[in-house]
Amino acid sequence: MTSPASTDLAPPQLSAGPRPAQGPAADEGLARRLRALACTAPLHDLDARKANLAGEYTVYAMAEVALAAIDLVTLHMDFDTGADHDQVVARLLPRVAAQAPERPAAEHERVARWVLENLINVGSVDRGFRAVYGTFGPDGVYVRRDYDFKLVEEVPGYGGTVCLRTTDEAVNVLVGALDTDVTSAQIAAEVKLEVLISRGRLADAQLAAEQARYRTVQYAETLRKTLEATRRNVRAVDWLNSVPDMIAEALDHVADRYRHENAILTNIRKARDEAEDPEHKRRAAELVDIVKDCIRRHTQLQSRLLEAGPLFRAEQDRQAFATPTRYTGLDLYGQLVAPVLPLPVERATRVTDAFFARGTGLRTPSSVRLGDLVDLLLTPPVEREHLGAEMPEPDLIATPDDSRFSERQLADALALLDLEHDAPRRLSGLLADARATGGEDLAYLVALLAVHAASPPVGTAYRQGEERLLFAVDDGTPLDDPGFGGADLIVGTALLDAVGMAADRTEAT
Repeated sequence: MTSPASTDLAPPQLSAGPRPAQGPAADEGLARRLRALACTAPLHDLDARKANLAGEYTVYAMAEVALAAIDLVTLHMDFDTGADHDQVVARLLPRVAAQAPERPAAEHERVARWVLENLINVGSVDRGFRAVYGTFGPDGVYVRRDYDFKLVEEVPGYGGTVCLRTTDEAVNVLVGALDTDVTSAQIAAEVKLEVLISRGRLADAQLAAEQARYRTVQYAETLRKTLEATRRNVRAVDWLNSVPDMIAEALDHVADRYRHENAILTNIRKARDEAEDPEHKRRAAELVDIVKDCIRRHTQLQSRLLEAGPLFRAEQDRQAFATPTRYTGLDLYGQLVAPVLPLPVERATRVTDAFFARGTGLRTPSSVRLGDLVDLLLTPPVEREHLGAEMPEPDLIATPDDSRFSERQLADALALLDLEHDAPRRLSGLLADARATGGEDLAYLVALLAVHAASPPVGTAYRQGEERLLFAVDDGTPLDDPGFGGADLIVGTALLDAVGMAADRTEAT
């Protein structure tokens, strides 16, 4: 007999069927965490690969040096310029030397440069990292996706120099977040900073102030990339809605942050002056420098935001009125073969000789060596067969005919579209005649030919000597058909100028 206790403690029955995938919100949260984990993988890989270096480097904490390098590049890059490579290495040396003070200075510099080069990923083609993670699609199917990112990238600087800039992914790794809204994160960091200062927790306040400065750098990077994309192509950036809204929001954000940071600066100075503990005074002085740097960066960001509108108008004028690049294509059939075929051989060879002499390009002559020349002269000639070497019998395989439409259907469709002596017709009437003649397949073929005729290659047909050309025009009438939608095109046949084509061929020869 079963006791009540055993009944209450019985495990729940599991369903035999597979558990359905979670919703898109939960899956997106998982994907964000996977991308965050992928951004830290290159730092862990440094400690895994330090054993491959020639020498004993296990004493160095490479991930710690990498985080310090990202920190230095982020704080030393400006809106227009990046951080200097040698300067970053020089500022990394004290941290590297502190981990192994008995090691020589040359080894410390090698470790610093090795870490920085691995953050840039110098050995790869695109100097980026790639991680693979999986998500569930709308239909519940597991899909693997590639996540490409960079941590530190090299950008051109002034005077032909190369500077370093950290990416959004590197700042996210440094701050400890991923894909966070910059504005909300900045406000949250500064509110947290103000609360910590008011409670006297200056050590935690310094960390919050550094995080606020990183968010300021990230916000400036977003604007800088938008302006760079505008300089390349105005049409690639949405200056109608997205960018004006972003600029207006950013200006309001800068104004609020400027007032907020000045109030924080006043409280920090008060805490610095009233503190009796030397450690509190030192931390308060460092906080003053950090918040003043944030104010400087916000002032610079505000000036760039005010210059964004004039820059867009200047780039729009420059790109709209620039002379378009002309690329002249060569139609071999219309410009060479069609005019040359009716000519006599002696006149045609002059045209073909001139074309192939200039069309085959340059050929570098081979260098003659004395040894090769002697061997060539002393080698007896090889006797050849009168009819040449025997040609092997080719193994021919018949290609299967996998075309959807037959030759008969193509002929019937062309007959329906042969409107040279008739007035133009509507596509709906042609589709009805095609169904009555050859069924739905013939109607589909007629529709394909009519849509292709909506943009006829007039120039190519003119050069190739075509006398007729099928055209289709959309006058705004909707197509009323059970199998097709869209516009009820007007389909007709246009006659090309045969006299003009003959004159052009004569001038070409």
